[in-house]
Amino acid sequence: MTVLIEVRAARGQTQGALTAGGRTYRCALGAAGIRRDKREGDKATPAGTFPLRRVLYRPDRGDPPVTGLPASGIGRHDGWCDDPADPAYNRPVALPYAASCETMWRDDRLYDVVVVLGHNDDPVVPGAGSAVFLHVAKPDFGPTEGCVALAREDLLEIVRRARPGDEIRIAAENED
Repeated sequence: MTVLIEVRAARGQTQGALTAGGRTYRCALGAAGIRRDKREGDKATPAGTFPLRRVLYRPDRGDPPVTGLPASGIGRHDGWCDDPADPAYNRPVALPYAASCETMWRDDRLYDVVVVLGHNDDPVVPGAGSAVFLHVAKPDFGPTEGCVALAREDLLEIVRRARPGDEIRIAAENED
């Protein structure tokens, strides 16, 4: 495995620095900062090292991103289950879906390009957090629900270099 990306922020910060390929990028983090004890709905970005699983993108808003990772288009009926009591928790689902889930086809452009992170997916632990992604940041780099978000062009640059086996390391305060 190659650690492609490192993310750091000071305690309680909702913005941080993401380093990849010798460059440092501004990023937005969860409203509760970075935490080791990530729980569903806590708005924290989880600390740890996670594999980059795949890239999702809105085909109506641009060409498929150039990447070494598996990539597929997001459809209007794509969702991601965030209900810890549901068997599909932290998995993609088709909408409409009976349990609570994240809508992947969004109007706000934040999910125009998404990197699925291997957080709480092998095995899935109910309540330990779901739908943790790298995605496009809000224009003001406002906090996320627990993801790491970057400017679209920065995210596309990182995705171009990504290969299977690459990882992201999200460091809690004072970790080396």
